[in-house]
Amino acid sequence: MMMITLFVLLFALMLIGVPVSVALGASTIITALVFTDLDAMGLTMHVFDGLNTYTLMAIPMFILAGSFLSKGSAAQRIVNFAKAIVGHLPGGLPISAIFACMVFAAVSGSSPATVVAIGSVMYGAIKEAGYPAKYAIGTIATSGSLGILIPPSVVFIVYGVTAEQSIGDLFIAGVIPGIMLGCMLMAFAFFGAKRLGFKGTKPLSFKERFKAFKEAFWALLIIVIVIGGIYGGIFTPTEAGAVCAVYAFAVSFFIYKDIKLKDVYKIILDSAMTTSMIFFIIANAMIFAHFLTDQTIPHQITQMILDADVSAVMFLVIVNILLLIMGQFMEPSSVVMITTPLLLPIAVALGIHPVHLGVIMIVNMEIGMITPPVGLNLFVASAITGLSLKDVLVASLPWAFTIFIGLIIITYIPAISLWLPYEFPQHLENFKEFIGGIF
Repeated sequence: MMMITLFVLLFALMLIGVPVSVALGASTIITALVFTDLDAMGLTMHVFDGLNTYTLMAIPMFILAGSFLSKGSAAQRIVNFAKAIVGHLPGGLPISAIFACMVFAAVSGSSPATVVAIGSVMYGAIKEAGYPAKYAIGTIATSGSLGILIPPSVVFIVYGVTAEQSIGDLFIAGVIPGIMLGCMLMAFAFFGAKRLGFKGTKPLSFKERFKAFKEAFWALLIIVIVIGGIYGGIFTPTEAGAVCAVYAFAVSFFIYKDIKLKDVYKIILDSAMTTSMIFFIIANAMIFAHFLTDQTIPHQITQMILDADVSAVMFLVIVNILLLIMGQFMEPSSVVMITTPLLLPIAVALGIHPVHLGVIMIVNMEIGMITPPVGLNLFVASAITGLSLKDVLVASLPWAFTIFIGLIIITYIPAISLWLPYEFPQHLENFKEFIGGIF
C-alpha cells in the first residue's frame, strides 16, 4: 500500500502540472508522514550529504564550458570542418550537420545547446540546397540528441552519482555507442538524399580541408583534453570539467574573441540558473531514492522479479519500454534519478553491468528528447526554425526510428558499451608487455 501510494501521488502531481522535482519531494514526504515515523532532520542531512559530493561539481563546470562555446563562432567553425570532411557525399549537408552535432556534443555536453548551435547554422543551408524543410529539421533535432550520450554528458554524471559508478568509465562507455548512432544517422541521410535525387560533388582538396581543420582546431582540442585527460589518468572527470570551463573561456575570449568581458557575467548567470535547476531535481530525487532504500522497496521489487523467473533479455525489454514511456513525459535527469534505484539492483542480480545499464538509459533518454509531449529538442527546433511542433515531430520520426534500432543493438550487445572502458585497456597493457618483451 505504501509503494502504491507513493507512485500514485508522484504521477498524480505530475499530471496536474506540478514540476517533476517538486512532485518527487512532495510525494515522498507525504507518504513518509502517513506510513512511517519521518525524521525530517535526518532527511535534510541526507540530502545535504548527497549534494555535498565532489563528483557533482563537474556538472556546473561542463555547463559553463558549453555556454562559453555556444555563444561564439565555435559552432560555425565545427560546421565548416564537417562540411570539408563529408560535404562532398550525396546528402553532404545533412551528413555534415550530423557530424557537426557529434563534434559539438563532445564539446558542449548538452543536447538542446547542440540543436541551437548547429541548427541555427545548418537549417537554412540545408533548406537552400533544395532539401525539404522537414528533412532539414529532422536531421538537426534528432542528431542534436547525441549531446547527452557523447561525453562529456551531464546525464551520465547524474547516473554515475545515483548508481555510484565511475563517471570516467561512463564517459568512455558512451563514445562507441555515440559514434555508432551518429554513423547510423549519417547512413540514413546518405540513402535518403540519394532517394531524393541528390548527387555527390567534388571533394575539397587536402589544403582546403586542412584550412577548415586549422580554423576549428582550438574548439576540437577540447575533446582531446576531456577524453584523453580522463582516459589517460591525468585528471578526474570533475577536474576535467574545471579544465574544460577554463579552456572554453580562454578559446572564446582570447583566441576566437567571440565574447567580451561584459558578456561573461550573463553567461555565468545563465549557467548558474541551469545548474540550480538540475541540482534542485537531484536534491528532491535524493529524498525519493533515500526513502525507497530505507523502506527496502528496491529489494522487494528485485525479489519479485527474481521469483517470477524473468530473464535478463525480458527484463531489458521491460526497461526499454518503461524508459521510453517515462522519457516522453519527464526530463532525462529526473527519469534517471527515479528509475536507477529501482532498476539497478535487479540488473545487477541478473548479471547486467551497471555501466551498460547506464548507456541503455541514456539512449532511451535521447529518444525521449525528440518525442512529445516534453521532448525538449522538439521545442528548441521549432523555435529556431519557425515550424510548428507537429511538423518538427513528423519530420523527426524516421530519424528517431533509426536511433530506436540503435537502442536495440546497444541493449543486446553489451560489448559496444563495455569494450572501450574495460577490455581495451587490458589489450593495450598486453600490447605494451609484448613490445617490452621484444626490446
